[in-house]
Amino acid sequence: MPSVVLDASSLVGALLKEGSVPERAFLLAWASATICLSETVEAEIREVFARPKFKKYLAAGRSAYILAVLAVLAAAARRIEPTEQVTDCRDAKDNKYLELALAAEAETIIYPDSLRIRRAPLPSGAGRILSVS
Repeated sequence: MPSVVLDASSLVGALLKEGSVPERAFLLAWASATICLSETVEAEIREVFARPKFKKYLAAGRSAYILAVLAVLAAAARRIEPTEQVTDCRDAKDNKYLELALAAEAETIIYPDSLRIRRAPLPSGAGRILSVS
């Protein structure tokens, strides 16, 4: 089964916007791939969903769904801790996703803006980036 890395922004879009491109990408990954997580990626996902601007969505009846998906994702994901540090993203905070993809030998990174990666082609083993913006 192929390995996939999800960016926190893509997951937010998937869980908050029913029928959206990010949701379709997430559901396809869930059904046909192994989603990979590292401690730092999971921490960022949880931090993003805890932001005050998302409270209105959590209060609007999607709270149970979002919390359930996050719990199942955390339990079912393949855990990988990257050992190689990269600096190929324009925003240094995003390097954790590329590091995870390299460590997991992921075929795909689901990311909202693939242009944020400076180096092309991607390092060997990084797969491809699926932009879902």
